Amino acid sequence: MVATIQVDNLEIVGRRGRGAELPIVRNVSFSVARGEMLALIGESGSGKTTVALSLLGHIRSGCRISGGTIRVAGYEVTALTAQERRSMRGRVISYVAQNAGSAFNPALAIMRQVVEPALVHHILPRRDLEARAIALFRALALPEPETIGERYPGELSGGQLQRLMAAMALMTDPEVVVFDEPTTALDVTTQIEVLAAFKSVLAERGVTGVYVTHDLSVVAQIADHAIVLKDGAVREAGTVSKILFQPQDLYSQALLAAAEPCSRQSEGVEAPEQQSVLDVRDLVVGYGRSTSAGLPEKVIVNHVSFSVPKGGMLGVIGESGCGKSTLARAISGLQPWSAGELLLNGVALSGNVTDRAPEQRRRLQLVAQNADSVLNPSKTIGNTLERAVRFYSGLRGEAAARRVSELLEMVQLSPALATRLPSELSGGQKQRINFARALAADPQIVLCDEITAALDTVVAAAILDLMKELQRDLGLAFIFITHDLHALQSICERVAVLYAGQVVEVGPAAALGEGFHHPYTRLLHDSVPLMEPGWLEETRLRRLAETMPATLPNPSSADAGLCCFLTRCPDRVAGLCDRIAPPVRSVVHGPRVLCHLPASIRPEFSS
Repeated sequence: MVATIQVDNLEIVGRRGRGAELPIVRNVSFSVARGEMLALIGESGSGKTTVALSLLGHIRSGCRISGGTIRVAGYEVTALTAQERRSMRGRVISYVAQNAGSAFNPALAIMRQVVEPALVHHILPRRDLEARAIALFRALALPEPETIGERYPGELSGGQLQRLMAAMALMTDPEVVVFDEPTTALDVTTQIEVLAAFKSVLAERGVTGVYVTHDLSVVAQIADHAIVLKDGAVREAGTVSKILFQPQDLYSQALLAAAEPCSRQSEGVEAPEQQSVLDVRDLVVGYGRSTSAGLPEKVIVNHVSFSVPKGGMLGVIGESGCGKSTLARAISGLQPWSAGELLLNGVALSGNVTDRAPEQRRRLQLVAQNADSVLNPSKTIGNTLERAVRFYSGLRGEAAARRVSELLEMVQLSPALATRLPSELSGGQKQRINFARALAADPQIVLCDEITAALDTVVAAAILDLMKELQRDLGLAFIFITHDLHALQSICERVAVLYAGQVVEVGPAAALGEGFHHPYTRLLHDSVPLMEPGWLEETRLRRLAETMPATLPNPSSADAGLCCFLTRCPDRVAGLCDRIAPPVRSVVHGPRVLCHLPASIRPEFSS
């Protein structure tokens, strides 16, 4: 069988400034048959995206293909002119990027952007292309496929945008599609729908795929073969079953070990009640004009309450759009709230960070998801940290330089990195710098918003280990906001489960997966991909069998507090859940749950 993709002895080199050329990709060879999916896996900096982009004839600035050949759907990519490569992209081979939110123009309607690649290649008239787009929207299980194209990117969720980006890639009927970490930033329930949609459409159209990822559970669901890359070289290649269950290379074995879920160990004795460092009480955050009840027209965070003990670690988990990031912005003082209060060490916090006392700003720090967005690209790491040191402690000169070195060592980085720019660091190093800047304030509590979402498993595990060490050595408390259940269970003592802006459950993180839980918590737990081929199909079929028709009204803030999970709940009880607001019930040796327990809670989890 002739391979749709054939790469032989690929060599790519790069140069920084006027320095010597250095190898980036070394002697990489592989082939992919028509209709199959190849996974490129490895940690950050392994070269997987560089290899994937080379299939489109795209090489980053300062780099070049120095050897080998690339053949895609009969085209000798390395021999094409620039014009011929542009003609091939989108028509023969398409690309789906990691962050669909940044790939769409927020000022243009979705339909106009989805059909644009096909218009550029003169595939069909616009009217026919729009009909094709609607058919793709339907095949990708997008809501309201006939009208979703009239909406704008800001009106859609991350999972919907990722599927729309796949629709854009498929508009030209390409033979090959390259997926570059397309589900990394999605929550587990959304990821299932997106992966299932990708897999179904690709199989139906016989498309050959290359899937770049560091998530081995995703590899098990979507790929036929896999290549393990490290430092630009192939360490191991074979079928997915061979790579995941019989890895021969030590690096492959290390990747698999890092991907294994690891729950925080319990001491076996219930910890005594500790004094809170932060109390969130009945917090309401939203936007729009106030209603007669004094609440915003659109409520995003709906009467949320929880506390964080001194030196404790609380996880906040939920799917995209549940209000996690809005909650983080409110706690950090970047977004005002409409009702409720925050207390830091028993003292009320203002909703605006500029109105908070200097000591309050110092004691509560934020580590953002994307370190690139908060590190000044034109300032060295030393300059960035010195500014924070000077602001919070007044140190200057040699004293400030010594403090910067201390901070770098606290986050397990060499003080020599102080002379480097952010662009010269890896993703994991930049996230550690983000931590170091927060530590310059000598905080009591650090708010971490999806800080491991874009990191590979090895680097993410190292960041989680750093958090545990900072908690142990400095007595820091953390709020860890995430959609990664495994990461949460590995470091957090307690968890608050957020759905549609409400906390539907608060309880021990170690108990997730056993005993009584809110139906949504069960859904989250059962949606975490397992490293088992066929898991995706089995889960989808079981989910379809459990789903009840949404005959009940979808409650809003005006519906007298009816259950926010009502229309998705497989255990809802007619005449109870659709008429009476759910109470908060406490489960013995378990969580506090916002539900009509025990009528609608089953104690078992799907295996």
